[in-house]
Amino acid sequence: MNTPSLAALTLLLIGAAAATEAEPAASSPPAADRELGRSILKELVEINTNHEHGSTEAANAIARRLLSSGFAAGDVVVVVPPAHPTKGNVVVRYHGAAGGTPVLFLGHLDVVDAKREDWSVDPFKLTEQDGWFYGRGTIDMKDGDAALLEALVRLRREGYVPAHDLIAAFTADEEAGGDANGPEFLLKEHRALVEAGLVINLDGGGGAFKNGRRVLYEIGTSEKTYVTYTIETTSPGGHGSLPDPTTPSTGSRAASAARGLQVPVAADGDDPRQLQGTRGARAWPRQRGHAGGRAGPARCRGRRPPESQRLLQRAIAHDLRRNAGVGWPRRERAAAARESHDPVPMMPGDSAEHVQAALVATLNDPRITVTLDAPPIVSPESPLTRGCLAGSPPSCTRCGGNSDRPGDGDRLQRRSPDRNAGMPSYDASGIWIEMDENRAHGRDERVGQQAFDESVEYTYRLVKAMGSPD
Repeated sequence: MNTPSLAALTLLLIGAAAATEAEPAASSPPAADRELGRSILKELVEINTNHEHGSTEAANAIARRLLSSGFAAGDVVVVVPPAHPTKGNVVVRYHGAAGGTPVLFLGHLDVVDAKREDWSVDPFKLTEQDGWFYGRGTIDMKDGDAALLEALVRLRREGYVPAHDLIAAFTADEEAGGDANGPEFLLKEHRALVEAGLVINLDGGGGAFKNGRRVLYEIGTSEKTYVTYTIETTSPGGHGSLPDPTTPSTGSRAASAARGLQVPVAADGDDPRQLQGTRGARAWPRQRGHAGGRAGPARCRGRRPPESQRLLQRAIAHDLRRNAGVGWPRRERAAAARESHDPVPMMPGDSAEHVQAALVATLNDPRITVTLDAPPIVSPESPLTRGCLAGSPPSCTRCGGNSDRPGDGDRLQRRSPDRNAGMPSYDASGIWIEMDENRAHGRDERVGQQAFDESVEYTYRLVKAMGSPD
């Protein structure tokens, strides 16, 4: 097979990430390509692709650029679900010199809504200000779409011929939860367009600054899923104005149970309140400690395991952008704090049965019963590298978004369709942002101009490298 192996992918990502750590002149694209990337970003940001407007207009705009750059009409396909005419996707195939399994690159076109009155600038106009690009989608993820499209146009202009086919799919309906989720729709209805041996998703992973210093580069190998339970309590009963002090409070007890569960940092222990999972999922908290915070690895060395666990979890708690990737303990709210149907995050590689047992062990009360509502949506972890486990770059992480909201149980997550279809999937954005910056989906979303330019060069190098033989 001519598709790059996992080891080759890791080396390519390390090299591409390292390139962005060099001097800006060395990691920025040539002037013409820098301007092309910026012009594509401007065009995409200024097409409103929220759930109401949809992504078809943006898909057509991307198709026009691809066709004008020399791609054959038969290789650029705009695919629109018949029942959802505004939820268009565009797929382009870059033909290689020989056979082999293609590599698929993914990016979503839709954005969450933004109200003008909430922003200091027009969210659907690209505004340049103080070294930043402001606009809805500048960080989630029209920056990645623009970088990917620029790379394809640039490689075509240079006459590059990959060893095997490369596919890029710009898809619909990721943010809204998916009445027309692009990857799911394409795999179900047009699988031949996107069938690949490896998937690179530019919506996730990437680099992090801490106090202006580049401290971490991550690739995503899995995503947070969830499972829901109904929790019931029993008591002798009595008048509501005279509550029995021994009657358990379902919400408070469940919240305590959620807070008591922990992600194991190192090897599996015997504590039934620990959630299990894959080796990568267990290694991630320790790797996050290397990024700084008040409880980094130096403070954890020499500590007894419970103390080391606590310090590492505290370090992650101060990383607002990524602590959502750790399901346990749940920080933004108790995972099972209400009387029923609240989602409980589930570690990759864990099972609903084990999570339920962990809840029961933590509640430790025979008057409380925990019943599984429905089988969880499971998203397997993609194969890891030694670096993911040892803490060397790149660090492997879990996607923390779009998979833990109540009511999402009937919707596939953004990466689950690819992994569940047998395609290992990796999140590998070229964007570097401050660790504590958290404007995606929020007011005055922005991306650094230099960071965007570097991501254009990173993506170009990554696409070109992934087209090379192993």
